[in-house]
Amino acid sequence: MTEQTRLILTPEPLTAAAFAPYGTVIETRDRDFFMINNGSTQRFHRLAEVMLGKAGDRGIISIFRAQGLEMPLRVKLLERHPFGSQAFIPLKQHPFLIIVAEPDESPQTDKIRAFITDGSQGINYHPGVWHHPVLSCEAEDDFLVVDREGEGNNCDEYYFAEATEIVLKNSA
Repeated sequence: MTEQTRLILTPEPLTAAAFAPYGTVIETRDRDFFMINNGSTQRFHRLAEVMLGKAGDRGIISIFRAQGLEMPLRVKLLERHPFGSQAFIPLKQHPFLIIVAEPDESPQTDKIRAFITDGSQGINYHPGVWHHPVLSCEAEDDFLVVDREGEGNNCDEYYFAEATEIVLKNSA
C-alpha cells in the first residue's frame, strides 16, 4: 500500500536570511554601492555570483517569457541544475513565486518551502538546489535569466509519486 503524503505550501515573503540555504536574493535594499560614470550611477557590485562547475562552461543571459499557472497549483515536479547556478530577475517588477528544497539525492518533501518576491527582488539558485520552474504571478511575465551552458546534462527533474500531493496556495 502506498503512503499518502499531503503538503500545503503557503508562500512566505522572500528574505536573504530565509533563502540563504537555496541561493542568493538579488536586491539593492540595504546593500552597499559605489559611484561610477562620473558620479551619475550607483553600482551595487557583485549582488550574486554565476557559478560554473565544469571547464569550458559559459555563463549565458536569456529572457524567459513565463505564463501564469492556475492557483492553487498542484506541484508535480522539481528540477535542479547540478553544474551551475541559475538566476531569475523580473524585468517588469512583478512579484513571482518560488518553491525550493535543499540539495539532496531527491527533494525531501518535509523540507520544501515557498517564497514570494516583492517584485524588485531576483534570485540566484545555488547549483543542485531543487526548485520549481519559474512561477509567474501574472498572466505573462518576462525574466532575465543567467545560467550555465556547457557539456553534460545540467537539468535533473524529479517527479513526485501520485500519492504525494503538494499544493501551492494563492499568495493572497
